[in-house]
Amino acid sequence: MDAISYAFGTNHFQNDADLQAVLRHFWPDSLDKWPELIQFGQFSGTDVYEAVYHIDHDAPPVLIAHDLDGNRIDRIRLSPVEKQILANTAWIMAPPYQGQGWPYHYALLYLLGDPGLGCVLTITGQTAYALHKYAAGAIPEVAKITADLLSGRAWGATWMTESQGGSDLGANETVAQQDGEIWRLTGDKYFASGAGLTDYALTTARPLGQKPGPKGLALFLLPRLNHQGDLNYHVRRLKDKSATRAVPSGEVELTHSEAYLIGRAEEGIYYTLETLTVSRLANAVVAMATGKKAHLEVMERVQRRHSFGRVLQDHPLIRHDLTDLAVRSAAGLALAFYGVGKFDQAWDERPPYTGRYHLARLVTHLAKNRTADHAASMTATAMELFGGLGFLEEYAVARWHREALITPIWEGPSNIQALDFLESVQRHKAHRGLLEEMVPLLEQAHTPAANQALETLEKTFHHLESVTNREAQWYSKQDLSSVADAVQVALLYDLAQDQGERYAKLAELYEIRFMAHRDYPYWADEDPDIWGGQDHA
Repeated sequence: MDAISYAFGTNHFQNDADLQAVLRHFWPDSLDKWPELIQFGQFSGTDVYEAVYHIDHDAPPVLIAHDLDGNRIDRIRLSPVEKQILANTAWIMAPPYQGQGWPYHYALLYLLGDPGLGCVLTITGQTAYALHKYAAGAIPEVAKITADLLSGRAWGATWMTESQGGSDLGANETVAQQDGEIWRLTGDKYFASGAGLTDYALTTARPLGQKPGPKGLALFLLPRLNHQGDLNYHVRRLKDKSATRAVPSGEVELTHSEAYLIGRAEEGIYYTLETLTVSRLANAVVAMATGKKAHLEVMERVQRRHSFGRVLQDHPLIRHDLTDLAVRSAAGLALAFYGVGKFDQAWDERPPYTGRYHLARLVTHLAKNRTADHAASMTATAMELFGGLGFLEEYAVARWHREALITPIWEGPSNIQALDFLESVQRHKAHRGLLEEMVPLLEQAHTPAANQALETLEKTFHHLESVTNREAQWYSKQDLSSVADAVQVALLYDLAQDQGERYAKLAELYEIRFMAHRDYPYWADEDPDIWGGQDHA
């Protein structure tokens, strides 16, 4: 692609052996979708890959405040390329509602791989999710709105964040007052992704008289236009961002804005957290996709570039880095799609939830947090392997690193994930379901690495159950990572049962590096099955 990318023109499904293995293992029915995944993998490696570079560098969204007659419209102007790509990928939101399951949706989102375009699709899908599940019969034309969102005829958004609260939804100050069949919302949404693009947004607000805190929040559908056809809110400005540029994010002012209550007001916080689960899984999947895009660039680079008299991939130090990329790629992807599978089994539940849903939410926190670490590290390593060229915007790896850096922050940073993880353990005992699934996998493997992972799981959860909440919070971020690491070891051993011995080796390597905190052993240098990447797809 004009001397920008090594991965352009390749099939991003066929070149990804780990994705194929993970889908075969966690979603056996995926074999029926192989032709569609291959086709979309080629589309992602050509049309999408070229488009996202153009959007990022040459044609980000622009806010247009007024139309030609001087009327306030606060609308986004997208490049024709971005319009076309969004139109051609909107269909990937629909499979869960067509009986095809969430794994299919997230596999397609992974192949798309771009955090900006993926964000537009995800926030639209979240809007459809809430309407499909909780708004039937309560909002005029809800079926049509949902269908339009799932087809790309309309775009959605999730506007929760306010300047004084950030990730603390309980600090939100937007108020809602009932006015007949509609509600009037007043307040500021400080970080509103999709601002100027969205036609219907989900937003939280506190009905008058409701108590402070998250449980006093209700969830509303906010149309772009009110019933008179006038602009229903104002976009103050777009945010200046150094990372994801394809999705417009801005500040939105609500002034007696018309909105519709979704479901029961007293359950609004639960609906909100459900939609966050959808996007946190998307964050995990796209984090690993971003890391893989950089990995694909690297695998071609190290076979083409010579240094000190030999091709790069023949140097032990390079193979060490390639080993790290391979270990993180397989482990993080397994964790992400394990979480997708748990959600797919529980997404039909409503408050009050069963242990099945709480387990899905627990795994989501593990996946969202740890995959973000993997993505940032993988893309940083990729930049280094390109040398000084890796820091130039004219090479693809620099952009993938920029994109990866947003994944630890979007949809709640590690501190928030740790607090939610702690709640799922101490209040809902969701870890018991996790142990029921992980312990047999590790006992069956019965290796030193598996035994260490098992000991880590049992000791960590025992400690979290035995100390005060305040003390547990002190350690919870590290505990979140430790549990995620142990689960990844278990999942890699499980993958080895039907996807090959390579994954047992990766499990051992993962435990050595991330749990025992030792360097990768030298034996990996002579094992191209570990670091060989796409050559072994």
